Amino acid sequence: MKLKRMFLFLLAIMGTSVAAFANEEVGSLPQSIIADMHYNKAIHIMAMLLLGFGFLMVFVRKYGRSALTATFLLVSVTLPLYILGKGNGLLGSSHNEIDNLIFAEFAAASLLIAAGAVLGRLKMPQYIMLGMLFVPFYMLNEWLVLDNGLNIVPLGSVVDTGGSIVIHAFGAIFGLGVALTMTTKKELEKPIEADATSDRYSMLGSMVLWVFWPSFCSVLVAPDQVPHTIVNVILALCGSTLATYIFSIGLRKKINIADIANASLAGGVAIGSTCADASYTAAAIIGILAGGLSTFGFAVIQSRQQKWMKLIDTCGVTNLHGLPGLMGGLAALPLIHGINMGGHLSGIGVTIVVAIAGGIITGKVLPLMGRREEAYDDAEEFMDAEA
Repeated sequence: MKLKRMFLFLLAIMGTSVAAFANEEVGSLPQSIIADMHYNKAIHIMAMLLLGFGFLMVFVRKYGRSALTATFLLVSVTLPLYILGKGNGLLGSSHNEIDNLIFAEFAAASLLIAAGAVLGRLKMPQYIMLGMLFVPFYMLNEWLVLDNGLNIVPLGSVVDTGGSIVIHAFGAIFGLGVALTMTTKKELEKPIEADATSDRYSMLGSMVLWVFWPSFCSVLVAPDQVPHTIVNVILALCGSTLATYIFSIGLRKKINIADIANASLAGGVAIGSTCADASYTAAAIIGILAGGLSTFGFAVIQSRQQKWMKLIDTCGVTNLHGLPGLMGGLAALPLIHGINMGGHLSGIGVTIVVAIAGGIITGKVLPLMGRREEAYDDAEEFMDAEA
């Protein structure tokens, strides 16, 4: 009951504080600065990929060197593969050069999410192979869902401005597919250890992601929608951060730093689909609900998922990206006026099918390159690493 009262109080405070701004008009930006704006935000997204995701994943005590190196390699594989693929007309038309880079960064973000599910259980060459296998499946889903590939999903029917569905949910479900086919009994029995230093670095990564998330969601929206989108994302992040604190205490009795580092970002995940269209009040509510759902996932669902599905989700991508991503996609149904409900739901369904199928196939291929002797340990591949 105490948790329920705190949640309702938070909802009331957030709703009241933003209601006055819900009808505020958004300004427009001069067309002459659009190219520079896209470049600047592309660099913001690059900071998210390398610094944000990289440091978020160093929470595993003896795997910091590997997590950062894997992040470097995964990004370096994705960007050229996607850009060259689009440049050659594979699975959809090419955009201008800077927009191709931005879409490639979106693919890299989704790949890093997928890699988080199996973090610590791949050899370094396997991370490279993971990227090489992931990108074609990601591009296929993007083509089917957003570009009317094979006429399965009506063009323009999927509302997913900031990628709740095609970036976050796809990456998480793909990663679960890989984990489902690769997790060994030995890995199920080995604990994932963190310490004060690894937790602090993980919090640094989370804060970098938090700061630049508005750029991620607003980079390709119309100039006159940019201010509204940015504020929506910030309100959603604030809502999820506050909800994470409340739910972490309510469910665990004390604050869990892993909840704060991860579930605080769930608002950014969930607001992605409707970030350009939701009212300020709706954005705050989506953030609060996503933070609560994500924290519940880390505190309650994750241990049960491991037993039910016989898999390890190292970074908890189910709880940070999968569940909030699907929630955000479904939130578009009541919020977006005139939405093609059937087409939107078809897009979500196709994303789930392509992601899980691609993940399972990838999980069958990667073990052909061998397996690690010990999970979550830098010493197997790095000089001067702690044994």
